[in-house]
Amino acid sequence: MYAVDLHTHSRFFHGWNGRPTRFDPMGLRLLALGARLRDLDGIAVTNHDYAYSAEVDLPTVPGIEVSTTEGHVVVVGEDPPTRTALQGYTPEETVEYAHDHDCAAILAHPFRNSGAREANADFDAVEVNGKNPEHVERTKELARDLDLPLVGGSDAHYPVEVGRAFTRIDAEEFTPAAVADAIRDGRVTAMMKFGPVDRLL
Repeated sequence: MYAVDLHTHSRFFHGWNGRPTRFDPMGLRLLALGARLRDLDGIAVTNHDYAYSAEVDLPTVPGIEVSTTEGHVVVVGEDPPTRTALQGYTPEETVEYAHDHDCAAILAHPFRNSGAREANADFDAVEVNGKNPEHVERTKELARDLDLPLVGGSDAHYPVEVGRAFTRIDAEEFTPAAVADAIRDGRVTAMMKFGPVDRLL
């Protein structure tokens, strides 16, 4: 079993430019430090509409948070898109791309600025988002209705936020392919740390 935060950002601010900046290397190093302090085994780096990776002292999973026409979809695995246009793809097209490239497609923060939950897309999982503890029960109900597993992702834009929600991955090894396979197979458990102390750390 591996503890993995499936939704993190190496940029410390919101906004969209669809490409890495000079801050990404430092951001990723600080995310890795935060993840180690929270006893995570790894993180997926899922910036808005661009993929970013670099060598850090923690296993990482390639990923991207795609800004679809209806909301955000997190794609993780060996070969996610490297860049996507803002609202350039539908949720259905994003999921199809993910599956064609042996990645997993996750419905991100389904009750925050998102209509993607209404899409006719074959998602692999529904995300419990670390920024929205107030949405947990609705998200669990949605996952039951869609017959999909729940995964956890912090949506961390700052290192202090890493691990507020994460996923227990049942896999033999920690590789991007093994993580994507476990999500698609439902061998995952969403974990949340929403207590007052966790929100401060």
